[in-house]
Amino acid sequence: MAVKGFICRHASTGSTSIPSLSSDAVRPISRVLSGSWLRRDRMLARVRTGILGGTFDPIHIAHLHAGETALHAARLDRVLFMPAGDPWQKTHDRQITPASARVEMTRLAIAATPGFEIDLREVEREGPTYTLDTLLSFPRDEELYLILGSDAAARLPTWHLWEEVVKRAVILVVPRPGHDFSLVTNVLPRAVLLDMAAMDISSTAIRQMAAAGRPFRYLVSPEVYRYVVDEGIYTQSRSGDMVMSAQDQEEGQ
Repeated sequence: MAVKGFICRHASTGSTSIPSLSSDAVRPISRVLSGSWLRRDRMLARVRTGILGGTFDPIHIAHLHAGETALHAARLDRVLFMPAGDPWQKTHDRQITPASARVEMTRLAIAATPGFEIDLREVEREGPTYTLDTLLSFPRDEELYLILGSDAAARLPTWHLWEEVVKRAVILVVPRPGHDFSLVTNVLPRAVLLDMAAMDISSTAIRQMAAAGRPFRYLVSPEVYRYVVDEGIYTQSRSGDMVMSAQDQEEGQ
């Protein structure tokens, strides 16, 4: 898929578009991207916030590419990178790296990019984390865009009160290599596919590489790489509480 241009396509028709939360109409992306319309639209529009969540264990370059593509394609004011606290669908999968380390890696990865921010509301919330609770914690007049991998988007009907999730946020879908987008449109006909490189990178593989002493330098930002190496993340920690897993199906990653 073409990377330049940062275009996104509406799932049900294939036409290039961005849905608006303010009405049932779909706003043509040609109007969003044109200078005169953009200036008028930005004067009148509410805050447009993208949300990219995940355990970020670790955050890697595919996360950053997805965030940047969404920022430009949907003309967002910001993209919030939201490390998960205790994600309910992952509680029994594996022991997740402590939040303090995942937060620090996220901070390091996004620090130099304008429009990228870290949001700690899920880390700071006690108990299992549900996406709907997070969405409802934002002001009602803030336009929300939930950024999901196509595999996670296809599983969205398994989420807690998922119909309310799609009412509150536009779903922006990140393509996955070999994943059929029709699996998403079957359950989310108004989902929007981001036109970007499909990158076959997983946090699971990076953890396994780090633990085995194999090279992974160019799969994460330089700052995250140095932190992982210096702190011994994904090798047995001094306290014994950082453990890698053989499986990772991160919601929103």
